[in-house]
Amino acid sequence: MTSSHAQTSPSSRLRKARLYDKAIANGGIVSIALFFIAVCIFFSVFTNVFLTAPNLLNVVRQSAPLLIVAAAMTFVITTGGIDLSVGSVLALAATLSAACLQAGIAWPIVVVLMMLLGAATGLIQGYFIAYERIPAFIVTLAGLSVIRGLALLITGGYSIPVDPQSPFTAIGQAWFVGIPAPAIIAIVALFAAYIAFNETPFGRYVTGIGANAEAVRRAGVNTRRVTLFVYVISGVAASIAGIILAARLGSGSSNAGQGFELDVIAAVVLGGTSLFGGRGSVVGTVLGALTVAVIANGLILSHMSPFFTPIVTGVIILVAIWLNFRLFKGAARGR
Repeated sequence: MTSSHAQTSPSSRLRKARLYDKAIANGGIVSIALFFIAVCIFFSVFTNVFLTAPNLLNVVRQSAPLLIVAAAMTFVITTGGIDLSVGSVLALAATLSAACLQAGIAWPIVVVLMMLLGAATGLIQGYFIAYERIPAFIVTLAGLSVIRGLALLITGGYSIPVDPQSPFTAIGQAWFVGIPAPAIIAIVALFAAYIAFNETPFGRYVTGIGANAEAVRRAGVNTRRVTLFVYVISGVAASIAGIILAARLGSGSSNAGQGFELDVIAAVVLGGTSLFGGRGSVVGTVLGALTVAVIANGLILSHMSPFFTPIVTGVIILVAIWLNFRLFKGAARGR
């Protein structure tokens, strides 16, 4: 009887649940890693230049904005939320960066202002989500429209050029010890995201809110503040992505980032983060983002129509969400 009680005790069930969660998470990382390797092998066989160093470095450089925003989106989706406005925030940051530089504002100040802009958009949207209890999908869908509209209003639909001699362009075009600057920025952001998600109380709160927000609240955590800060992180990440894009392309366009949010969500879901919240993986997200980037690059090298890429991305999202639904719903029932 004592043995039976021990087997069904809350602490025993909690340990089993944690082990089960860890097994599911590890299984998701292994799955996306195998898929990523398979995609790389496929394109290396069917194209002659895929595995060349210049192309691989180009993939890393071009995927830097995706990696940065996807890492932030991992926090958002782990709480059970979503942020559809990241592409629009990217576009607004890119256009305002170019406009501020044309106005004679020093580039370091421009970078700080754009990051504050991203934080402000996240703060506003996070307030309505966390404190007014409006669904994240609705709030960020409205943000997608409003923020993109602001970018279009500022530019009139035209691109704003950046002076090629400006030190600002080094953010997107410079190389250090053979590594593109955007890749270095992305590595720093990913390292910070990994530490925050896995090694800090904030990361545990994020996971707890997605799994059982009421239990976390009863434990004395201000769940609204944590949720609010998650959207601030997402806004800052999107603005950094916009800065990198404007610096790399040498212009700010209000049409930048069209469909970017779909690539970000695909990367996070492919990486094994549960759309139902409560389970996420920054490592999985990195693999998911690189997979999305490699597929886009491989299709171009295969001389496929550029209009084919969103079709493939859409199929990947559908399959990933379907598998996500089957896996994590089944996991919830198993627990």
